[in-house]
Amino acid sequence: MGQIPPSFGNLSYLDAISAAYNYLSGSIPDTLGQLTRLTVLQVFGNKLSGTIPPTIYNFSLLEIFDVGHNQLQGSLPPNLGFSLPNLLGLSVSRNQFHGSIPISVSNLSKLEELLAHGNSLTGKVTIDFGRLSELYGLSLSMNHLGSGKADDLNFINTLINCTSLTYLELFSNQFGGMLPNSIANLSTQLTRLELEKNQISGDIPVGIGNLVSLQLLSLSHNLLEGSIPTSIGRLQMLNSLSLNGNRFAGPIPFSLGNLTRLIELYLGYNRFQGKIPSSLGKCKSLLIMVLSSNRFNGIIPREIFDISTLIELYLSRNSFFGSLPLEVSRLINLGILDVSENMLYGKIPSTLGACTSLEHLFMQSNSFQGSIPSSLSSLRGLQDLDLSHNNFSGFIPKYLGKFMFLRKLNLSFNHLEGEVPADGIFRNLSAVSVIGNNKLCGGVPKLHLSSCQTQKSKQDGKPHVFKLIVIICGCGGFLFLIVMIFFFISYRRRKERKESPSSFIGAHHFKISYAQLLKATDGFSSANLVGEGGFGSVYRGVLNHGETIVAVKVLNIKQGGASKSFMAECESLRNIRHRNLVKILTSCSSIDFKGNDFKALIYEFMPGGNLDRWLHPYADGIQDEHWHLNLVQRLNIAIDMATALDYLHHRCHTPIIHCDLKPSNILLDGDLTAHLGDFGISRILSKVTSRSQNHTSSIGVKGSIGYIAPEYGAGADVSTHGDVYSYGILLLEMFTGKRPTHEMFKDNFNLHFWAEMGLLDGVMAVVDPLLLPMEEDEDAAATTITNITGSRRCTKNRVQECLNSVIRIGVTCSTESPWHRMDINDVVKELHLIRDIYLGVGTHREDEL
Repeated sequence: MGQIPPSFGNLSYLDAISAAYNYLSGSIPDTLGQLTRLTVLQVFGNKLSGTIPPTIYNFSLLEIFDVGHNQLQGSLPPNLGFSLPNLLGLSVSRNQFHGSIPISVSNLSKLEELLAHGNSLTGKVTIDFGRLSELYGLSLSMNHLGSGKADDLNFINTLINCTSLTYLELFSNQFGGMLPNSIANLSTQLTRLELEKNQISGDIPVGIGNLVSLQLLSLSHNLLEGSIPTSIGRLQMLNSLSLNGNRFAGPIPFSLGNLTRLIELYLGYNRFQGKIPSSLGKCKSLLIMVLSSNRFNGIIPREIFDISTLIELYLSRNSFFGSLPLEVSRLINLGILDVSENMLYGKIPSTLGACTSLEHLFMQSNSFQGSIPSSLSSLRGLQDLDLSHNNFSGFIPKYLGKFMFLRKLNLSFNHLEGEVPADGIFRNLSAVSVIGNNKLCGGVPKLHLSSCQTQKSKQDGKPHVFKLIVIICGCGGFLFLIVMIFFFISYRRRKERKESPSSFIGAHHFKISYAQLLKATDGFSSANLVGEGGFGSVYRGVLNHGETIVAVKVLNIKQGGASKSFMAECESLRNIRHRNLVKILTSCSSIDFKGNDFKALIYEFMPGGNLDRWLHPYADGIQDEHWHLNLVQRLNIAIDMATALDYLHHRCHTPIIHCDLKPSNILLDGDLTAHLGDFGISRILSKVTSRSQNHTSSIGVKGSIGYIAPEYGAGADVSTHGDVYSYGILLLEMFTGKRPTHEMFKDNFNLHFWAEMGLLDGVMAVVDPLLLPMEEDEDAAATTITNITGSRRCTKNRVQECLNSVIRIGVTCSTESPWHRMDINDVVKELHLIRDIYLGVGTHREDEL
């Protein structure tokens, strides 16, 4: 923190200054111009402001000049390439520099990397890169370079001499003209070519197939036309191909199926036509396929449904016809399916019910017919379902009212009939549409539908028990009836004595019986099911005549380890109290009405649900605003969880290790205060030995995949270090939006390494896009934050600084070596400081940006 001391200028023998990722502010002192021996000046990732002192540009020995990710202003001097001839690396990225890139950069013959993205640079790029033969990285993206004219990209011709070039980033500028044919002669080591969001026109050069090392090719949102050259099939290392939002026409080349490593394919919003080639079925690693808003026709090839890795499939707004293939059941990982606005017909295949990961299903504006199949009842995770503007008939399935996560349901303009359910989502008129179905009736009153006509049996008014008594009495069985009643009463009393509950939590907690819990949860109804875990299910319950809402965790006794989990949770929560721990009200260990063992824990109900639902509720690539957590809310939750762990590790009578920290075990109350729950595999440590009192070998893996500390896999005992590792992964997940089990993380590449790379290359590239309210090619300076002490300005640089600091903590906490991780007490202090600096106030909380 603080400023760069001007006294540094007196260190005449100093040859390197490296102060990246700190809280340095203020300007760069003029006195640094006296350090004529300096070879490294690296102040990346701070909040330095003002202009760079002119004397800095006279360091003829300087090799690394990195002032990226600050708030520096001004322009680059015209003679930069002559005054700093020995530069190997030049980074001025993510600042507020304006003006043009000096042509004298052509003189930096030793330059290996030039990073100038994220500024307000303008004009043509006139550098002769042919003289920079050592260049391996060039990023000029997110500026205002170019003028939309035909010769804007002529400088690419000079890049062919850069035989080590591995990435070229020019996106989000104003480059016009056609892609020069010389692009085919760029380095064969090129892995990333990003030209999206410009004004580039013409065709893709056929020679693009020469770039055989390309892993990412993005040309989206330009004015490109023509067809995709078949030579693109030679790019067999390609992971991501993005051609969205252009004017491409013609068919998709069959050779696209050669790209077997493809993970993302974006061809939407063009003028492609013809049939989808069956060869795409060979792209077995695809996660996302976007073919929406084109002119495709024919049937949807069954080979597409052989790509079991797909999680998002967009086929909307085309002219596909025929039925939805039965093979759709193979897409077991599919989360989004959009086939809307086509000419599909026939019934919904019952096999669609096998796609149990589906969260968003869009089938509107087709000619589907028949009833809504019962097999869809297995899609319990659905959040959006649109079946409108089809020819569906029959009744509205009642199971739709039981879907807990369903937030939008459109059944309008079909031929549905009968009674509209009145529970679940059907109570929310803003979330449901059933108009255009003239034979519907009932539902909630606000629908203003006619009441449903029912016929009642004339005998319905006579209770069957009364009939039985009449028959028994008529047969002279009155004495028999009295005996039966006596035995029934005796049985009930014995049953109640047998199920008398015992509390494992403590004498100060109230006692509750199985019968009370059965009534409170409406017979453990699926309508009250709010979550399921490895050892049981959680239900919403109502006690005290509707005055108290609770969460009832019912243990699955048949599940191995469930009883041990029950005892561990009781033991851990017996005498601890903290505002950031889920409050346990009591427990029940009893026998159900069938004579089976019954164990349950009763908690305070958390209306905000679990954190996982807030972090990952996506639809069409856009998060529902209702479930969006802003930056400050995420900081507050991160602090809440660090505080909870600090209490468990350092402030309990004996330390407690949670062992299973993850978003689904973090519950939020109505104010979004976070509470840590599920102590089913927690461990109590001895202060003397610092080892677990009840060893973990009997339960096995100590946590959940993706969050488990690596040393546990090698057989190490549980420790506070393991919880800190899980917390680090949780922190990275909260601020990047990526689960540690995401498909992109495999082999030795994981969330920790990805975030660590972000700290080196630019953390904004890895953070959750929902935390970036401003456009990437910004020329605006500030976003207003109104906090409780008054109105303040929070620039985008402040957001970057905050996110950089949080990601740094997450990376440090999740490092492989347990001894290099932070202590959770230090995490609490740093997060409080980060939040206070971000808000510009004391310790006040700010929940709304």
